[in-house]
Amino acid sequence: MGKNTSPQRRTLMRVAGAGAVACGAALLLPRACSSASYPQGSALAIEFGDLPQGKLRTVEWRGFPVWILRRSGAEIEALASREDGLVDPDSRASAQPSGCRNRHRSLRPDIFVAIGLCTHQGCTPTLASTGGFLCPCHSSRYDLAGRVFKTGPATANLVIPAYRLEAADRLVLGQDG
Repeated sequence: MGKNTSPQRRTLMRVAGAGAVACGAALLLPRACSSASYPQGSALAIEFGDLPQGKLRTVEWRGFPVWILRRSGAEIEALASREDGLVDPDSRASAQPSGCRNRHRSLRPDIFVAIGLCTHQGCTPTLASTGGFLCPCHSSRYDLAGRVFKTGPATANLVIPAYRLEAADRLVLGQDG
């Protein structure tokens, strides 16, 4: 600050700077606290043999809701039918393991695994009867592979966490397949 800066202006700049730091801390602290209780390499094994087709199971992992959805053959085939309305149909800009970089965004076509948070503002979408996910807060829509439609405010596909298939009906979150 130069010599010509008034004491009131210096005080205002200090208060504004402190406010910016406080806002940043308020945004980062909840995320840091929620993940602090989980070791960085923590893994979670999930049995899904009893999950019927068309049903969604939600588990908590590292403080996040994770979805496991068993898709039917018809639901898997339908993933190709509305790709022209998607923001990123080939998932080139998506956060997902390399083994999930395919149309169904999964290691196995019938089992879909995703972080259940809307990529717009972190709300929790619901499984819609229309064959996809709908965020009730701002109307972002995703298909059953978590790919976002162009019609809502979200611009990124749902995040697919690292996971591997350990057996026919068991997956492990937090480990690459």
